[in-house]
Amino acid sequence: MRQGDSEMKKAKSIVNIIIVLTIFFLTGCAGPKVKPFTRATLGYLTATQKDLMSLPAPKGKIVVAVYNFRDKTGQYKFLPNVTSFSTAVTQGATSMLIQALKDSNWFIPVEREGFNDLLTERKIIRANNKKSQNDNGLPSLIHAPVLLQGGIVAYETNVSTGGLGAKYFGAGGSGQYRKDQVTIYLRAVNVMQGEIIKCVSSTKSILSAQVDVGLFRFVSFKRLLEVEMGYTTNEPPQLCVLEAINKVVLSLTIEGILDGTWKLKNPEDINAPVIKRYLREKNSRIIPDDRLQSKQLMKDKGRDKQNQFSELRGDH
Repeated sequence: MRQGDSEMKKAKSIVNIIIVLTIFFLTGCAGPKVKPFTRATLGYLTATQKDLMSLPAPKGKIVVAVYNFRDKTGQYKFLPNVTSFSTAVTQGATSMLIQALKDSNWFIPVEREGFNDLLTERKIIRANNKKSQNDNGLPSLIHAPVLLQGGIVAYETNVSTGGLGAKYFGAGGSGQYRKDQVTIYLRAVNVMQGEIIKCVSSTKSILSAQVDVGLFRFVSFKRLLEVEMGYTTNEPPQLCVLEAINKVVLSLTIEGILDGTWKLKNPEDINAPVIKRYLREKNSRIIPDDRLQSKQLMKDKGRDKQNQFSELRGDH
């Protein structure tokens, strides 16, 4: 009997060692590959940026000025039980907007954010020309007939949250998600008259998800096995802001094409795929009048039924 018990103990110990080694192996395979050094990469090319770059050619590019396209939300990063002084969204939205305008190939943005620096450099050039008696002069600065204004107007945290989890005899897992939302407005202003030509907006969701798997079990007397694995992914807020900015520039351009504010080089390009996709998306947000009437009719019927039930119950 003692020899049989010793063999059983040896077998159990071998099984436990195999389980632990298997768990370590799986953890190493499933875990993130951490590298001590990574190379810098080029900026991401978003889906909306591809649409922006595929716009049909304009009859003539529009010169626009962007002074300051900034964060107007006043929101700080959401950290539970911690006070954070880091802003929730990027403070470099002006640079993103200028890049989006250049990518569209419809606009010529002129420097206005660092206008004082530009004037200082021009003064230095003018002074050097006087010293060298080179009186060729400087070319005049380009004026912008269109002024672009707006900014990041809203950043909402925890628009929707949720999760799911289950455990059975110490083994189980759980998952959680959270959705934030950023909203951007952009308007084009006629500099000569002060008239607002167009006003467009876009909204982008920022998703975060977390998955945890764990095992907590006694494999033998005084032998506790505890394993935890997890994975978290977050959409970078600056990329979401960039996507939203690309969307408002795309919307501003196509809306101007549709109402004749901007002109196409080839009028037949009004049927370009990128414009058709934009119209489908725009029309999908509009509820037709017959659907609105049917919805109102359903509400009225529901209200009548509720009143009938109230009368039957004798409610007053």
